[in-house]
Amino acid sequence: MNDSVITVTNVVTRLGRNLIHDNISLSIGPGEIYGLLGGSGSGKSTLMKEMVMLLSPQKGEITVLGHQLSTISRVDASLLQRQWGVLFQAGALYSSLTVAENIGISLKEYTDLSVSLIDEIVAMKINMVGLPVQAAVLYPAELSGGMVKRASLARALAMDPQLLFLDEPTSGLDPIGAEAFDELILKLRSLLGLTVIMVTHDLDSIWNVVDRFALLGDHKVIAEGTLAEVKNNPHPIVSDFFGGARARIRSSGTVTK
Repeated sequence: MNDSVITVTNVVTRLGRNLIHDNISLSIGPGEIYGLLGGSGSGKSTLMKEMVMLLSPQKGEITVLGHQLSTISRVDASLLQRQWGVLFQAGALYSSLTVAENIGISLKEYTDLSVSLIDEIVAMKINMVGLPVQAAVLYPAELSGGMVKRASLARALAMDPQLLFLDEPTSGLDPIGAEAFDELILKLRSLLGLTVIMVTHDLDSIWNVVDRFALLGDHKVIAEGTLAEVKNNPHPIVSDFFGGARARIRSSGTVTK
């Protein structure tokens, strides 16, 4: 894609002696909900961490919003990081802070907004992700798993990012909660014009939410494209991923993507 917001080009990643990625390439377009799929150990979460500059590949290049991450200056890196929000798998909320304080922490650190305006923005984000008003004064230990996800999402959206990174956003949720969270992501993408990068194992999310995805395996990108395109790939990892009992049950419905 010529208008890609993220490109990964010939990336090689090693963690210690372990080869994780071997010359992988992919591209993510503006406004997409793009999935990073693969079995455990395939390197999908590692790749997401490289996109948000928590890790660096040994070779290759990752470009985000026009910035090459291998050569970006410290100042530009700090500015770029404000253009994305990240929801980590376990939420990563500060346990000693309330929900409102967790959501407002970036606004206090990176802006000169008044306390009253930050409070208004925090309240708006809490409402945006479907949390009750009273959740603002609760601590993470007082939240259900679904509320933790939504509070973490509100924090990721606090700075009005262009990009939203989600690491296993529906893990640990019951089917009803997972479906509601998927619907929320679709709503927020439409409302805010977000580009969403989602690491997921959830087959329902793949069917219902993701526009395109890359399937990682054997240190490579095995396939990239829409669900219909990838399912036609003859590679055995594709067959294993989409040919199991759960996938067959799910695919008995109509595939629209």
